[in-house]
This record gives sequence, structure tokens and C-alpha cells, in this order.
Amino acid sequence: MSGWAAKLGRGRWAGAVLGIMAAACSPLRTFDAVVPKDGGVSLVTRDAAFGLDPRQRLDVYAPTDGPNDGRAVHPVIVFFYGGSWNSGTKAGYSFVGRALAARGFVVAVPDYRLVPQVRFPAFLEDNAAAVRWVRRHVARLGGDPDRLVLAGHSAGAYDAAMLALDPRWLGADRAAVRGWVGLAGPYDFLPLDQPVTQAAFGAAADPRQTQPIAYAGAGDPPTFLATGDDDTLVLPRNSDALAARLTAAGVPVERRRYAGIGHVGLVTAIARPFRRRAPVLDDVVAFARRVTAER
Repeated sequence: MSGWAAKLGRGRWAGAVLGIMAAACSPLRTFDAVVPKDGGVSLVTRDAAFGLDPRQRLDVYAPTDGPNDGRAVHPVIVFFYGGSWNSGTKAGYSFVGRALAARGFVVAVPDYRLVPQVRFPAFLEDNAAAVRWVRRHVARLGGDPDRLVLAGHSAGAYDAAMLALDPRWLGADRAAVRGWVGLAGPYDFLPLDQPVTQAAFGAAADPRQTQPIAYAGAGDPPTFLATGDDDTLVLPRNSDALAARLTAAGVPVERRRYAGIGHVGLVTAIARPFRRRAPVLDDVVAFARRVTAER
């Protein structure tokens, strides 16, 4: 953990936070608990159930500066967190939900079932169910169910990619997806030669059907792909390959690379104390505003 901690930030306050994280079993949850958050935001729904399993729950954040009387006014972002499909909790990502909501979005952050409880494609089924819940209920929370952006980091970026690119997961609801955001995502990772990918995808009848790049084609939603140049966990070539495939199919793609940023640093740069390290939040917000602009 020490190398990761060294990359996250500088200064006495950052050092104290990172020391706590280094000693914790769930570092991003600890990070989220102590990092300063954006104001002007309310947690308008906590633990809303989109399925029967205890992990099929989501939280929703909304700006407090707009009407919440049933009128759909804000575009919506659904954010899927990472964790190698075997770890993570929405409780560790309120800093993301609040950061995006403070900039004018209604933001849903779902939990979903993880390995070893489930394998592919169950986590995609869960996240698709979360998106359907959002479309049914977000209008009463101040969001527009027809202006949706899917976003995620790492394994969550994989989930966002599959839901955005493969029509079988969302069906007719995919028409509401105006764009999607992938932060340090794995999109082209055959063969399944790592323990993490074997555990999550090894039982798939055809491994090629587990790869987002296999579904990239004409008519896909506009795409924002970001990576850190220092990422050695999910190599940036994943985003390069997907960007090339989508661009060749005529899909609008924005590709961002951030110098000096590693895998976890890409998402922690969204937090208030670390935004000067890379303009991840500004870039994501600019993209999301553009693709959800009223037509």
C-alpha cells in the first residue's frame, strides 16, 4: 500500500489520511469516511432495493439547489465502482456521488453481487437492474430518466462498458443512455490468465463474449475513456484498443491520459483535496454535460 499512498497526495493532512488508509482493510471506504466532501448535495435515497439480495441496493445523491417536486430537471449519472468484481461497497464512493451531484447531476451509486457469491454475468445483471430502477424512480428525485450517463472505475468501468455497448443487458432502456464514461477500465483482456479474471469469467462458455471490445460498433453511445499513465494494474492499452474500435465505427470518443496518475489515483482525483493532481472531475463533467444537453 505504501507506493499507492505515496502517489495519492502531499502534505500533512493528506499524509494522515493515507496513513489511515494504509492500515485499513477497505481503503477507499476509509478514504471516503475522512475526505472532505462537496456541499450543496443531499443523499435523497439510501439503500433503495432493486433486487432481493442484500447487495442489490443503491444510494442516490441530488443537488439541493433545484426543485425536487417531481419535475425532472437534472441529467443522471449511474456510477459503478471497481474492486476486481470481488470487493467494494457504495459506502466508499459517496465522495464521487457528491462531487458529481454538486455539478448538477442526480447520481446513483449501486452495490452489486460479487465473486465468489456470483460469477459473470450476474454482476452485469445486477447493474442493469439498478439502471432500470433509476429510470423508473429518478424523476421523483429530480432527475431526467431519458438523459442518462453510465460511468465507472476499473471493474466498474467494465460494467459500464458492457451495459452501454451490448444491447442485451438494458434492452429498450439503452436508448436513454446518452453516453458513458470509463476510468481505467479493462475492455480487451483475453486470455483469462489472471486469478481475478479466471474467478470472475472462467466459467463463461465463450470467453470472447465477456469482452466489451467485442460489442463496439456503429450506433454506440458517445464515449469518454480516461487512464493514468502510471497505471500498471489495468494497462492503458485497454482504453486505446477500445477507442480505436469505436472511432473506426464512427462513434464519438474522447480519450484522456493523465501524467503521473496511477490506477487508484484516477478515481481519488475526483475527491476535493486531490483535484489539482489531474482534471478528471472537470473532464468527466464537461463530457456528461455535453452529451446530456437538451435536444
